[in-house]
Amino acid sequence: MIQGPYFVLTLLGALACGLVAGVFVAFSTFVMKGLAALPPAQGIAAMKAINVTAVRPAFMVLFIGAAGLCAVLAVVTVVLWPDEGTVELLLGCALYLAGTFGVTIAANVPRNDALAKLDPEAAESADYWRTYVAEWTMWNHIRSVASLAASASFVLALTV
Repeated sequence: MIQGPYFVLTLLGALACGLVAGVFVAFSTFVMKGLAALPPAQGIAAMKAINVTAVRPAFMVLFIGAAGLCAVLAVVTVVLWPDEGTVELLLGCALYLAGTFGVTIAANVPRNDALAKLDPEAAESADYWRTYVAEWTMWNHIRSVASLAASASFVLALTV
């Protein structure tokens, strides 16, 4: 059984990944649908404002902190190689680092950067907005599942 500081790291990893999953699930289930229901210029302007707000400390500490916890957990797990929970811990780390953090960098951020350059009132922006909402949300679903699965993997590691 995982104990001591290793237990605390694993528990913090489970909680952080679970909180990130909650943020992403909220976006996938109602925030993006609400933004998509607005006229394109308003949806674009609102999402641009959300993207600016998202990179402030309140969310970034959680999002990047979870990645840091996963990286530390992966290294500690490889070094200690515990008799139980190793697979669950490494799987949780990989799910978050690749499926959440990696997908954010490779898929969501480039779309956000492209959206930031748009003039919400330009006619061609409405076409991009429809594509953006569909693609961004699809990738966000992946981030949601990956971070929730990472959290579940950490919880499983604590119970074996």
